[in-house]
Amino acid sequence: MSLALSKSPSIAPEDGTPETLRIVPLRRTGQRITAVVVIVLLGLALHSVVRNEAFQWGVVAEYFATTAVLRGLWLTLWLTAAVMALGFALGTLLAVMRLSANLVLRAVSWGYVWLFRSTPILVQLLFWFNIGALYPQILGVRTVDLMGPVTVAVVGLTLHEAAYAAEVVRGGILSVERGQIEAAQSLGLGPWRRLRRIVLPQAMRAIVPPAGNMLIGTLKGTSIVSIIAVNDLLYSVQLVYHRTYQVVPLLLVATIWYVVVTSLLSIGQYYVERYYARGSASAR
Repeated sequence: MSLALSKSPSIAPEDGTPETLRIVPLRRTGQRITAVVVIVLLGLALHSVVRNEAFQWGVVAEYFATTAVLRGLWLTLWLTAAVMALGFALGTLLAVMRLSANLVLRAVSWGYVWLFRSTPILVQLLFWFNIGALYPQILGVRTVDLMGPVTVAVVGLTLHEAAYAAEVVRGGILSVERGQIEAAQSLGLGPWRRLRRIVLPQAMRAIVPPAGNMLIGTLKGTSIVSIIAVNDLLYSVQLVYHRTYQVVPLLLVATIWYVVVTSLLSIGQYYVERYYARGSASAR
């Protein structure tokens, strides 16, 4: 608590001792008024949402845990996990290529990141969805049979995610002190062993926070695959409200599920960050 010092009455003591000081708490009237106003406004907003019959909370409760919605939620979670795993695997390879002494590997990695970060994800998904127009057959199999909507979603999102993951991993690797790498070289460790045993464990401290944000962004970004008829969470509720015309409550069902899952992921990210921040000032 901040304190202000105020002098006691100006009459000095007769024994010549220094004049005593009286401690006065610092008043925060403005902060308290602001806090009250914010709480009142939040209460009014919450009351209007809960009491507004147009939200149709009964319909929300009716469809919240239906089989169709849960099936769409499961596909969303599966798609998020697959895209993150594949995207970071490819992104790590691209980051290593970008840091390589080989000019060709650096150029290829830079070109990949530049291309996939320069085009919207919706354009990429639609391109892969229509890839059969360019290549009717792949390895002797009809493209339309090989590249179904879910496969297109995995391929398109993974290639897009890898471009961003490459920059996250590259930044984490560059955050490792050069002396650590030189020490590993002096011990005779090979390049891949240095990367796996020395560099990446230390780089994770810088990689985990943006990677966690990417995970949450990917979870929400998977909703875009509904445009190519992938039966994810958003597409599942769309199928219902196209039949019942209850658009708002069904969108609320999807919204609440996204909020629940992202909140759980945020909690997990917090503990993973604490794990990799052990021994640093940020962990305390």
